[in-house]
Amino acid sequence: MRIGVDLAAGEIAVLALADDGSVLRRERGLAAAIRYEEMLETVTSLVGAIEGALGTKGTVGVSLPGAISAKTGRVKNSNNANLIGADLRNDLARTLRRDVRIGNDANCFTLAEASDGAAASGVVVVGLILGGGVGAGIAIERRVIEGVNAIAGELGHNSLPWSNDEESARVRCYCGKTGCIEQFLSTAGLQRAYKARTGSYVSADEITRASAARHADASACLAEYEDRLARVLGSLTNLIDPDTVVIGGSLARNAIDYGTLRSAVARYAFTDRLDTKIVPSAHGDAGAARGAAMLWPAASNL
Repeated sequence: MRIGVDLAAGEIAVLALADDGSVLRRERGLAAAIRYEEMLETVTSLVGAIEGALGTKGTVGVSLPGAISAKTGRVKNSNNANLIGADLRNDLARTLRRDVRIGNDANCFTLAEASDGAAASGVVVVGLILGGGVGAGIAIERRVIEGVNAIAGELGHNSLPWSNDEESARVRCYCGKTGCIEQFLSTAGLQRAYKARTGSYVSADEITRASAARHADASACLAEYEDRLARVLGSLTNLIDPDTVVIGGSLARNAIDYGTLRSAVARYAFTDRLDTKIVPSAHGDAGAARGAAMLWPAASNL
């Protein structure tokens, strides 16, 4: 049995996979933004609950926002301040009393979708998570590419392609730079864009509902969002030319029209015909936890 833990979601999500990939059980716990020690306790409790219910122990893989530094062995590049600098691998190994494998949340999401999800037939796959942040992973023949610095696919901290002067001068990112893609394509970015247009600060869900009800400002805001996303995917296509792009996260469900998005990407990609598939995720919110479980091979023994 393989257990996957997702620390990047609004809640800590845990699931157990059978060797055939079917889900045996799911558990959810406190929000991932709680204190670090509470997070360790919650993960340990949820894993214990699954193992107690199923009557067997499993391997544990963990999906986190950020990466493990090759220099220090500690968490880096996380938008969760409670995780920065944490010795997460060793701390979880101590509380769970077993080895733990850890992967970036977007990488885990991409692994799941490339293995048995929406991109299972793909060779070069990009997984994109659009939500509280912007993360991306790259998989070639179902193998995630992490890179020597463990930052392959850190799309959110590149500049928005083909940006105008106003976009280039936008909000400073937590990474210290301005003009980062994450500041435009995250939920906070969508909310800021709506406020700039209307003066009102509302949730991303409210914006998508208003657009569905044909509210002109909300529709214009989502059209602007789509164009920015298309620029990002067009630039990405020019760089690695994936056959499949899978999109997940809270904004993947209601903020994107996949037909018009693909047409927009075709305008920016340097090709006479765009054959890249752009599709929503098959595993939804469970993708990162599922991919975390897959950091261990099927039939792994403790």
